[in-house]
Amino acid sequence: MTWCAMDDRPIGVFDSGLGGLTVLREIRKTLPGENIVYFGDCGRAPYGVKSPETIRRYTFQNARFFMEVGVKLLVIACNTSSAHAYEPVAEALDFPVLEVIRPGAAAAASATRNGRVGVIGTAATIASGIYEDVIRGIDPSITVFSKACPLFVPLAEEGPSWWGHEATRAIAMEYLGGLRSAGIDSLVLGCTHYPLLSGVISGAVGGGIGLISSARAVADEAKSKLEALGMRRGTGEGPPEIVFYTSDSPEKFEPLCESILGEPANGRVHRLGIDEYESRLA
Repeated sequence: MTWCAMDDRPIGVFDSGLGGLTVLREIRKTLPGENIVYFGDCGRAPYGVKSPETIRRYTFQNARFFMEVGVKLLVIACNTSSAHAYEPVAEALDFPVLEVIRPGAAAAASATRNGRVGVIGTAATIASGIYEDVIRGIDPSITVFSKACPLFVPLAEEGPSWWGHEATRAIAMEYLGGLRSAGIDSLVLGCTHYPLLSGVISGAVGGGIGLISSARAVADEAKSKLEALGMRRGTGEGPPEIVFYTSDSPEKFEPLCESILGEPANGRVHRLGIDEYESRLA
């Protein structure tokens, strides 16, 4: 893959699977002229049940791939990777790296009216305590109620027929009943897969509770960063190119990609042997 000019270099986006496509969707709306390379590590998903050491190893391998592609900015569109590996990855790379936790936490702190915020995420993200730390760092008066929802990621990865399935609704009710009774008025979707299940999540927590996703805030941050660094793609460079990679089956990834983005992938999905990449960036 060859990129012909500095500003023509792509934005890199990765997630443990399909969830990061919800972030990519917002980046495309905000930065419609940019080239993008997306990697969904579906073959090793979900990250949220792995140890912190494994999560960091996976994240560094993913970052190594994007180094070799030659991206100008990397978006870690995975809350679990953001929680456990953002700082060492950002320190090791010589191009900007964005994560999804702080934008979501800031949006929740701004949105809450009664100072009671719920956070749902993978087991690893919730165990890290990072959302509580960031939200309370913004406003110490906010009370945070957290809940791990480990089955949401595999349900999201199963595709649209499961996003509103009766079984998914039952699981959501089981997970989220306690948050509903806690009196929260805002709920952070602390995993980029979870917006795909927003209908059942909203139904489980009840009306009047705002669902907070970091996708739009991350897209705005990416735009501001590229503009500040003078790295926006030139308007005369032709149509943008978007390429997808997965560590699992492209045949399975492609229709799910189309369901999320609303357009066919048209053979742009490639299989990537991510285990071939070094887990060190130095």
